[in-house]
Amino acid sequence: MRDIALAVVILGLLPFVLRRPAIGALMWAWVSIMNPHQLTYGFARSIPWAMIIALTTLVALAFSKQRKPLPKSGGVAILLMFMAWMTLSSAFALNPEPAEVWDKWVVMLKIFVMLFVTLMLLRGRKEIEWLIWVIVLSLAYFGVKGGIFTAATGGSYRVWGPPGGMIEGNNELAVALIIAMPFMYYLRGVSAKRWIRLAMLGCMITCAFAALGTQSRGALLAGTAMGLVLGLKGKHPVRSTVALAIVGAGIIAFMPDSWTQRMDTIADYREDNSAMQRIWAWTVLWNAALDRPLVGVGFRADNVAVFSRYGNVPGFEQFSSAYTPTAHSSYLQALGEHGFPGLFLFLSIGVWIWFTAAALARRAANDPELSTWVPLLMKMCQVSVLGFGVGAAFLSLVLFDVPYYILGIVVLVQTAVNEKMAANAGKAIAPIPQTLNGAPNVGIRPPAA
Repeated sequence: MRDIALAVVILGLLPFVLRRPAIGALMWAWVSIMNPHQLTYGFARSIPWAMIIALTTLVALAFSKQRKPLPKSGGVAILLMFMAWMTLSSAFALNPEPAEVWDKWVVMLKIFVMLFVTLMLLRGRKEIEWLIWVIVLSLAYFGVKGGIFTAATGGSYRVWGPPGGMIEGNNELAVALIIAMPFMYYLRGVSAKRWIRLAMLGCMITCAFAALGTQSRGALLAGTAMGLVLGLKGKHPVRSTVALAIVGAGIIAFMPDSWTQRMDTIADYREDNSAMQRIWAWTVLWNAALDRPLVGVGFRADNVAVFSRYGNVPGFEQFSSAYTPTAHSSYLQALGEHGFPGLFLFLSIGVWIWFTAAALARRAANDPELSTWVPLLMKMCQVSVLGFGVGAAFLSLVLFDVPYYILGIVVLVQTAVNEKMAANAGKAIAPIPQTLNGAPNVGIRPPAA
């Protein structure tokens, strides 16, 4: 039944994509983030829905008059440079299986190309909020379900993500939920409908339960940082911060002793084998970057050949033969795979989001129309990227598409603000009418001969 329902929904929407390609961009975001086909058990599971949606959208884009130029933005420029640099590093990869490298490169290409397509198709507040709704609902499905499961079982079991996707692991799912929660806050803040505000509040609470239910130590740190900044950047900073602190303390108090004991290993990391494996992996990738500082070792640095070459680290001999290579940090992953320029570009994305969002919030604050949504949305983009920034320190998420959608949202808002400001400037310099109530305007004097 799930297979039929999914096929009917996707195939039924494809004709509308040909008429309005923006629908295809939103469908791509839904399928790539949520992976709904992985929740089926029959024929729909093996169908390449993402490829079908992408091809249909690209065909529609090629012939559509709704296509807009790619926004001229620093964020877009950074993405283009990052994409080019990852292509260069792939050409010099050390992985003994080149197919693995280029398979990962194709994944990167799909993410970036479809993000650019999205930036060419969506415009204005309504369509930006459509994208936010797609991101929120795609992740809230797992957050609400996982939160209810955590509450029902007393937090005794771990919550896992959907199989086969980027957020399959418990740690990855936790960070994804933390990224989504600020956008739930935004939708709650701008909605005029009470049931939507209540629904978003319920989603935030259950997603918080689910994030802690993953028993991810990185999620605890990311969630703490995100919650603090979320409260400070909310509409009512003091009230929001106190409310979030009370809710967070209540949820933590609800968790069992096994959860508390696991979180305590953050301080006692030297006695935790998993934490020491991470430190060894980071040392390996650092050594790889020092050896190849410009291009790194290319995609899929998490292979035996790379870890054998750079893994002879004193004090970590126990991991050299029995450890499955994993970067365990997006920053070290970017550094090891793409060198110091790659790490710089990866960090530049977050820095650009933070400062551009702050500038847009200030610019829109005095506009009667923009001030109703832009400042809050930009603050939530800052909160979201901060949550990702903390969580990404412990996970390999360089090719996780949701953070790039955050950049896309900021670019689209930047475009909307620039267009509105240009329109306002045009109105401000409108010519003085030559007549007043049908009679000549005597206040106007012709120029002297």
